[in-house]
Amino acid sequence: MATTLVSKKSGQLQIVAKYSDLLVAVAAVIVIGMMIVPMPEWGLDILLTANITLAMTILLVAVYTTEPLQFSSFPAMLLVTTLFRLALNISATRLVLLNASAGAVVSAFGTVVVGGNYVVGVVVFVILVIIQFIVITNGTGRVAEVAARFTLDAMPGKQMAIDADLNAGLIDEAEAQRRREEIGREADFYGAMDGASKFVRGDAIAAVVMIIVNILGGFIVGVAQRHMDLMNAMQTYTLLTVGVGLVTQIPSLLISTATGLMVTKAASQDNLGSDMAGEVFSQPKALLITAGICAFLVLIPGIPKVPFAIAAVSLGAIWYVLGQQSHLQGVPAETPVQTPRTPETMTDLLVVDPIEVELGYGLISLADPKQGGDMLERITAVRRQAAVEMGLLVPPIRVRDNMQIKPNMYRIKLRGIEIAHGEVFPGQLMAMNPGTATAPLKGIETTEPAFGLPAIWISDLQQSEAELAGYAVVDALTVMITHLTEVLRKHAAEILTRQDTQALMDVAKEQSPALVSELIPELLTLGDVQKVLQNLLSERVSIRDITTILEALADVAPAVKDPELLTEHVRMALNRQLTAQYQSPDGIVRVFTLDPLVEQVIADGVRQTDAGSQLVLEPSTVQQILQQTRNQVERMAAMGYTPVCLCSPRIRRYFRSLVERMAPTLAVLSYSELAPGAGLETLGMVCLTNETTENQGFKSA
Repeated sequence: MATTLVSKKSGQLQIVAKYSDLLVAVAAVIVIGMMIVPMPEWGLDILLTANITLAMTILLVAVYTTEPLQFSSFPAMLLVTTLFRLALNISATRLVLLNASAGAVVSAFGTVVVGGNYVVGVVVFVILVIIQFIVITNGTGRVAEVAARFTLDAMPGKQMAIDADLNAGLIDEAEAQRRREEIGREADFYGAMDGASKFVRGDAIAAVVMIIVNILGGFIVGVAQRHMDLMNAMQTYTLLTVGVGLVTQIPSLLISTATGLMVTKAASQDNLGSDMAGEVFSQPKALLITAGICAFLVLIPGIPKVPFAIAAVSLGAIWYVLGQQSHLQGVPAETPVQTPRTPETMTDLLVVDPIEVELGYGLISLADPKQGGDMLERITAVRRQAAVEMGLLVPPIRVRDNMQIKPNMYRIKLRGIEIAHGEVFPGQLMAMNPGTATAPLKGIETTEPAFGLPAIWISDLQQSEAELAGYAVVDALTVMITHLTEVLRKHAAEILTRQDTQALMDVAKEQSPALVSELIPELLTLGDVQKVLQNLLSERVSIRDITTILEALADVAPAVKDPELLTEHVRMALNRQLTAQYQSPDGIVRVFTLDPLVEQVIADGVRQTDAGSQLVLEPSTVQQILQQTRNQVERMAAMGYTPVCLCSPRIRRYFRSLVERMAPTLAVLSYSELAPGAGLETLGMVCLTNETTENQGFKSA
């Protein structure tokens, strides 16, 4: 039975929530109608009662609200209630002037509340207006104005703090988005409260004007139209006007108080009662001193003894109870037993940050927004750039200080192991000669950490001189961010985990669910797909076009399971992407090739082992191939082109593995990986001497 009643009530509440927008619209129409259409006395009684009830409800909601955003509709509600009160004033005034009566509620406030004495009523009304207009309204308006300005001023700092927590891995993207939305809502709320507080002030002024106009209008109507004597007209209409003023001003005072509570609880973490009790009773000495003062006042002749004695005893009792509780909490009944750390606590020590940047104490300012450092924002941009360029979801990068390294040194770690480091000098600039500099510079010679280029640290005063001389000039933070970006590119394959691969599969599944369902786990495992993606990233091939990659895998996976062979098929499917990646601005792919004898030597050197296909060559042959390749790479780089080697598909991956350590940035493409119709220009060829080919079992023709 009880369950049925609860279900019925829940259903009724859902109906009210569903049609709440309609109810608000109907209420707005009623308010406008009240200003135009005369209202019967019983209708006015109902609406006046509703006004008082609504005001008390809003006040109690404000008292029990723990933070302002829990009552974010308050500014709009303040406007609606103000308009409602003004409409009630107009309706009540119309009834008073037309009928010399305004219903039971107005009569009750005019007779019972002020004892039927219109002078007392006027005095009480004036006091209420003074309290509301001078005390509450002025204070509320000032607090709302300051809160709005401070909230807007604090927005950039809060946004940067959210970005810092996101980059440090303390929160995820969803939590960061929620906090940003909360900051926006908070700014909107205090901005609205700043304007809404003017409604309260205007309402108080309107109340004073209306009571004066009503008294004068009632006096004229009573004497001129109803032929009442002066005293009777004054008493009748003044009492009714005071009743109307009180019955609308008391709810207005409650709403003003609620407004003050909403804008003054910015630092509150609990409801008003809990905060006040907790903070007042947290200082028992203050209660004891107050009790002593009340007890002393009892001894003074002429002072009422009973009230002050009750106050002294009450405060003393509260102080005693609080003291006993504090004593019990401060002295434990028995010595607590030291509990050993549980395995769950120790597991926190096993968590390793995927990527971490450690800063010496001299570089902390680069990451501190308060000192103008925007390192955290730049790192966020690097992660976004990695997603766009490589299709790699770089995990949050934790930035922390390390007092054990040099002041201006930084270290980049991958899963707790250092993979790169550098040294920069905040306040100085790094100048690099791109080959067109016309004059030397004085400064500290160094090496650019990302690409190993010679550079010079110069002062800010030398910037114009360096730029005029043809040097490329960058600041310390840009040097560090460029190094971090290059490290992420270099180690992209190591950064990609199975969890990241699963995230990519989830994205692909939203676009091509049938493709992902066919491929995983029917044809390949998640680990196989991860290995293929790692192979692509290791050669700086973007995996952003995940759909094309999965399509290529699905085509050959029924017959091929080797991740290395699968990678070769995927590269062929990405031929347009690879061609566009290495095209010069004029649309030509400039390459050097391998002599057919070199390709034959490599092909015949492939051996099948338990670990897969391996390349086995004579050391002298390897040395000569590497030397010839190095010469071609340096030659193309000197010409201003990205070094690219073009070879046959059957030996591409073996040649790549051979030269990987010597030239990690060399792009090795096969003929099948060029888009149809792509422009091609050959700038050189890797060849072997006759002696080398004879040692390998070949003779030149």
